[in-house]
Amino acid sequence: MTLQTTQPTATVDLDRSGGILTVGTDRYRLELRDNPAQFERSPYARLRDSQGGKWTDINLLSSVHTTQSPDETWKVDGLSAERTDDRTVVLTVALHSTAWTRHETRMVCTPEGVEVDVTVQGTGAITDVTLFGGQASMSSGACGTFRSKIRFSSVLVPAAGEPVQLVRPATGSAVLGVVGDSDPGRLNAIFSPPPLAYGFGREAPAGPTEVPGGDWLALWLRAPVEELSFTAMRYSALENGYLIQLDYEGHTEVDGEWRSPTLVLRPAESGWGVLEDYRADLVASGFAPGGGPEVHRWWLEPIFCGWGAQCARAVHVLHSGPTDPTADTAPETPDEEPLVVRAAPSFARADVYDEFLARLDEHGLEPGTIVIDDRWQAEYGSGTVNLEQWPDLRGWIDARHAEGRKVLLWWKAWDPEGIPAEECVVNAAGRPITVDPGVPAYLERLRSIVTHLLSADGLDADGFKIDFTQRGPSGRTLKSAQPGMWGMTALHTLLRTIEAAAKQVKPDALVVCHTVHPSFADVLDMLRLNDVSKRDVTGARVPVVDQLTFRYEIARRILPDHPIDTDQWPMPNRAEWLRYVEAQASMGVPALYYLESIDRSGEHVHPEDLERVAATWREYRESLA
Repeated sequence: MTLQTTQPTATVDLDRSGGILTVGTDRYRLELRDNPAQFERSPYARLRDSQGGKWTDINLLSSVHTTQSPDETWKVDGLSAERTDDRTVVLTVALHSTAWTRHETRMVCTPEGVEVDVTVQGTGAITDVTLFGGQASMSSGACGTFRSKIRFSSVLVPAAGEPVQLVRPATGSAVLGVVGDSDPGRLNAIFSPPPLAYGFGREAPAGPTEVPGGDWLALWLRAPVEELSFTAMRYSALENGYLIQLDYEGHTEVDGEWRSPTLVLRPAESGWGVLEDYRADLVASGFAPGGGPEVHRWWLEPIFCGWGAQCARAVHVLHSGPTDPTADTAPETPDEEPLVVRAAPSFARADVYDEFLARLDEHGLEPGTIVIDDRWQAEYGSGTVNLEQWPDLRGWIDARHAEGRKVLLWWKAWDPEGIPAEECVVNAAGRPITVDPGVPAYLERLRSIVTHLLSADGLDADGFKIDFTQRGPSGRTLKSAQPGMWGMTALHTLLRTIEAAAKQVKPDALVVCHTVHPSFADVLDMLRLNDVSKRDVTGARVPVVDQLTFRYEIARRILPDHPIDTDQWPMPNRAEWLRYVEAQASMGVPALYYLESIDRSGEHVHPEDLERVAATWREYRESLA
């Protein structure tokens, strides 16, 4: 799908006069110095919109650094322009490099937009790639890092993080990646991976979740998932300049010719149109599925997930000991939050979940799916059952099936607990850091684990809620088995193995992930909106409904054919929780996390609150009929 409303011309114009090389279509114009000496001193391409307004000055240097050598340009050989047909002009900049025997930055100009990549020849293990700039010692004597010029005001960053800021000032940096957690500066991978697309806008947003109007310029990455062997795509800004960096971390090896993924620049009709055009381009290129899974009716039933209720119980014990979990207690303080999260897994117990089910029944709540959250496992990696907390997990699942309900098991991606070191990514000391999707023996082990957990001969569960996809390996000194099996490529392999094994056992098995990328459409069945953030850049709280709404808007444009698990943790207080309860059905499948009290505020959940949840579920089910 796309918001493009004008039909571009079939040709691309090329003009070389007055010392300026101009490439033009009815959507944009590109201008470069056509004098070799002038271009070497200033290797930029000025991009204008169809009305002549300036978007950016693209620096045509690039760097492909390796573990063996930094890649610094010491000579720019000039600019060549070739018309390959009426619709395509190719501009090539040959660079003399300290790391490669051949190094070229290429711009392919089509009626729709401009495509930029870099090709190198030689050997080396890539650490990072920079496009739209790079490191050089120029003939003028200028040295260091060179960047493209910012001529736009804001950047749309389709990621969920802290502080909440969907559209940011163009002078601030941003990252779209698959490595992170709740530590400072690492919350950007709540969607992992997120869409690898930025939007450049003319106007500033009115608020932290707002997308301003006006025209937009899209910048996205185009490549098959097998070539996404990097952990992050960074928009790196400094003062009035920026470049794009891909983090390969030394785990992609080159022996011969290597070409980077393509960065695509295209005008867009709106900020949201950036994401729609991006997905359409990946689908048209054959790099993303064009549709979604076969949706089974039970997938759409309301979900009860125990994590929020587990956290609420942990707060009660922390403040008052094992008292009535439905009573008010003191709010959870910021210092207590990590203590509560560490204690909450102790409430993933059969007896506690039986109490949760009794309270659901008492208030007329009939979830079609129950998620047993962290931690039912004795070992995260091996999936062995914690028999102290779940002495008969198979029997408990059988009882839910007898009630007409399905059961999902929470699964912690990447965790090596219980997995032999030879099947793991290890650090310099040989300690397992994550499992290694590049080891065939591990993938076979993973298939066996999934089969046991879902088959009638095992636990007979109905699928997985997969979490922590952002906890993949990252680091130049880490050791893995297979070059190139890193970053997003490795995550896709991991999830593809789980999805395929699950479907082999149960064709209607449900796999829920927070992977909001078009190329991951084939490794998940339902998309999670994931955990809620807190504040904006000013420190003000951002309403929960606003946060989850913008995540929903991203999700439905990137994976429009996938059902959405609306999630519900953590809620800051009872009032915000109730407002989100009312909004969930408009975004996807309602998910209930709270039954007794709200962990962050200490407020108890009233019977009339649960009755309101039950009413929204009835209304939601009627809408499905």
